Amino acid sequence: MRDVDAAEEWLDSWVAGVDAQASRAVELSRRVSLLTGEARSRDGSITVAVGPSGQLRTLDIGDRALQSSGAELSGRVMALIRHAQARLSAQVAEQVRQTVGVDTETGRAVIHSYEARFPAPPEGEHGDHPQDRHTR
Repeated sequence: MRDVDAAEEWLDSWVAGVDAQASRAVELSRRVSLLTGEARSRDGSITVAVGPSGQLRTLDIGDRALQSSGAELSGRVMALIRHAQARLSAQVAEQVRQTVGVDTETGRAVIHSYEARFPAPPEGEHGDHPQDRHTR
């Protein structure tokens, strides 16, 4: 009878662990859905924000930025989008750390997914060093 009791205790403990991990995964999903990655050009003339899946949410171009050529402006915008996406990836990694843990299968998969889609761009890309801006 003790073996049955021990097996039931082990199963109850295992189910509780699975339930707790599922709850943490739901919390991670909720937190990630609220994230925004932002980047702003050093001169403040261009600001971009991306949503939780890396999609462009806002693009603000000030008059000062219009003094550049179209090719230069589009290059700056694309570089800032990549910086905002990389910042988003870093924010997601922090949320993974706070919820499911970076050493879990779920945590590793989420972090890898974001890092693969949004790798860190080289600093100074297109001669524009974006200012650091993080939003939650």
